[in-house]
Amino acid sequence: MSKLIITGGQPLHGKIKVSGAKNASLAILCGALLAQDEVVLDNIPDISDVRILLEIMGTMGVKVRWLGEESLSLKSPDRIIEEAPYDLVKQLRASNLLLGPMLTRYGKASVSLPGGCNIGVRPMDLHFKGLMGLGAEMNLERGTIQGKTGRLTGARVYLDFPSVGATENIMMAACLADGQTIIENAAKEPEIVDLANFLNALGAKVRGAGTDLIKIEGMTHLKGGRYTVIPDRIEAGTFMVAAAATRGEVLLENVIPRHLEPLTAKLREANIEVEVSEDTILVNATDVQTKSIDIKTMPYPGFPTDMQSQMMSFLATVSGTSIIVENIFENRFRVADELKCMGANIKVEGRMSVIEGVPSLQGAKVKASDLRAGAALVIAGLMANGDTELSNVHYIDRGYTNLEQKLTSLGALIRRA
Repeated sequence: MSKLIITGGQPLHGKIKVSGAKNASLAILCGALLAQDEVVLDNIPDISDVRILLEIMGTMGVKVRWLGEESLSLKSPDRIIEEAPYDLVKQLRASNLLLGPMLTRYGKASVSLPGGCNIGVRPMDLHFKGLMGLGAEMNLERGTIQGKTGRLTGARVYLDFPSVGATENIMMAACLADGQTIIENAAKEPEIVDLANFLNALGAKVRGAGTDLIKIEGMTHLKGGRYTVIPDRIEAGTFMVAAAATRGEVLLENVIPRHLEPLTAKLREANIEVEVSEDTILVNATDVQTKSIDIKTMPYPGFPTDMQSQMMSFLATVSGTSIIVENIFENRFRVADELKCMGANIKVEGRMSVIEGVPSLQGAKVKASDLRAGAALVIAGLMANGDTELSNVHYIDRGYTNLEQKLTSLGALIRRA
């Protein structure tokens, strides 16, 4: 297992280009199954989650070709091997997004219960409810999700919680259903909008993405096409927090500032200077007196749960008392114990953490428990005095493209061992 060795104390300075969005890419790759012709995707991040999903799709008969560092071609077969391999599916939560496209185009799907980061309970009940509402027969047998159907039929589906994955699965399934589907209390995340824009580029009729009411008119087939994925707001946010935490100055290119407004607002509240233009964000934390803040994670457009761990690292050395309330995933606070090993003063009570700022962190041996915890510990290592040895780096590789190289270009002392 590789590790990251981080020597802290170096403020980050410079500029970087943000890669394509992990979560949007995974959904769009699954959505490519709906197209009868070739699909070409640009701005795809070369991360392990994408590689695993492409390997899963390859075993099912999809022809995949990389056309460059960030572009690839996919051609789905007329008949597919409907069982996704267990040893790959168990590594990737987003493999559940194959269900909707497979059922609506091929009439069958067999996917093992997906894996991914252990950040809390992420049940499949809303996925089942939506797909069954469209007419699919869904069963769970020995850890494998089995689904079959004739042509799906449009329906009105109400989600008890605005689940991103369930919204995406139902939206994709509805594209080839007979009639209109309406998703109520739908997720509003930018990745939902990007998936809808992609599907529409293939000839689908999806309206209302980005609101809590999405309408889909079913089509008989979708064509191929070319599409560019949005930038990754969580990668961008991670570098924004890293700049703030190290008291540096970083310009981020290839961003959509509107997607980062909740984080921008909190950094400004903490007294960090954030300048926004059309497609760049400048974070300047040099010579600032930071202030403690409170954060509550919420579904978009609230503060993203995927940025909570990184902010915990930053707030660990902000004087005063900061409070974080986690309303999405109950296991997001596992990173607190690792930060305490580095000298942070954090108390966790249920879904609330109380952070008393300390003057500095100290380098230590720590391990990532999930993707965003790994990013948070990288930030902590960049802030700390001395060396930090971070293990379980494979979690970080799931969602960040060339993280060490990007940080090194900003002056960080970080290497993989």
